[in-house]
Amino acid sequence: MTHPPRAVLVTGLGLVSSLGEGIDTHLDRLAGGAAPQPVIESERFAPYFVHPLPPLDWSQQIPKKGDQRQMETWQKLGTYAAGLALADARVAEDEATRSKVDMIVAAGGGERDPVVDALVMERARAEDSAAVVNETLMTELRPTLFLAQLSNLLAGNISIVHKVTGSSRTFMGEEGAGISALATAVARIASGQSDICLVGGAFSAERKDLLFNYEMAGLLLKNEWRPVFGRTPGHDGLAIGSVGAFIVVESAEHAAARGAVAYAGIGHVSGDRGPRRDERLRARLDALIERSGAEDRDLMILSGASGIASLSGLEREVLRQRFPQAALRSYGTVLGHSFEAQFTAGVALAAAALARRTSFPPFDGRVENAVGYAPASALVTTVGHVQAEGVCLLQPVDGR
Repeated sequence: MTHPPRAVLVTGLGLVSSLGEGIDTHLDRLAGGAAPQPVIESERFAPYFVHPLPPLDWSQQIPKKGDQRQMETWQKLGTYAAGLALADARVAEDEATRSKVDMIVAAGGGERDPVVDALVMERARAEDSAAVVNETLMTELRPTLFLAQLSNLLAGNISIVHKVTGSSRTFMGEEGAGISALATAVARIASGQSDICLVGGAFSAERKDLLFNYEMAGLLLKNEWRPVFGRTPGHDGLAIGSVGAFIVVESAEHAAARGAVAYAGIGHVSGDRGPRRDERLRARLDALIERSGAEDRDLMILSGASGIASLSGLEREVLRQRFPQAALRSYGTVLGHSFEAQFTAGVALAAAALARRTSFPPFDGRVENAVGYAPASALVTTVGHVQAEGVCLLQPVDGR
């Protein structure tokens, strides 16, 4: 005998970006009436653009200095955002409660030590370079560096700091990892395999090694900053942003039993990937949107478009053809592009806007339309910069 899928609710939001920390801070910055102004670092990494982290007191969510020292920035950022989400969901801090919380994390690789990298490159010019480089690597690299490269250490640190010790899964694969993490969490809860889950990811943008990698692939926006949908062929690319985004999702029954108040319900979440030839991508994205069940009636769309003109333009065309009246917003314009955290960040913003019964004003008034309604539903889309596409439909819930 099969049982109908259980309703899945979003009950906790943890978001950190260049705009600040906490979901209320983000709503106040983005839904204040005037066009939101992004925070952009344009000098330190010139000619490229980075949406940097705000000042943070790590000890607010990571009390032990020893825990902070052994984490890289992306791990601290993810652990911090996870703590915000758990606190926002009012998940009791005792181990008995948190041992029942499952966790699914979207994570990238560890951070490099640029000082040691430069030292190795300098000493590699020596006559006996192999011996000198080996000696440098043995003496200069911190002992934990190779362990810190492991992607599942973000989940490990969250378990240690926040006592979340249910089942744990880590996905890798940039935007696709974030899509798969949320889709898996929702599927497990809907099927009864899980009752409550912490899901999300983090990305630290202020890294010269990453900028170097993306520039080698010709992916970065440079010289003149423009909003995501205003980037055109020849002047397009990524403006990356530091973001930590975690949400708590749980079944409606579990939320009711512990008296939790939900931000929104998740009606559908799915992802796909395949060839990026225009016609194939267009058909795949259109099919994902069709399956979501979204309707063009007081709809808000939060697009996680990357800023690569060919992809972002196609995504906008598909969305506009289906939903000509919807409020379409490219949240990468205000947060930057955050890869593993991109999809969850959009879902967090959408859930919060539905709970507050507010739409965001246009982030780019030249191409984004103003609306006068409170959204009846929200669709979050993400088209990865190289691969993976995902959609999530959220609906309001009563009682918040």
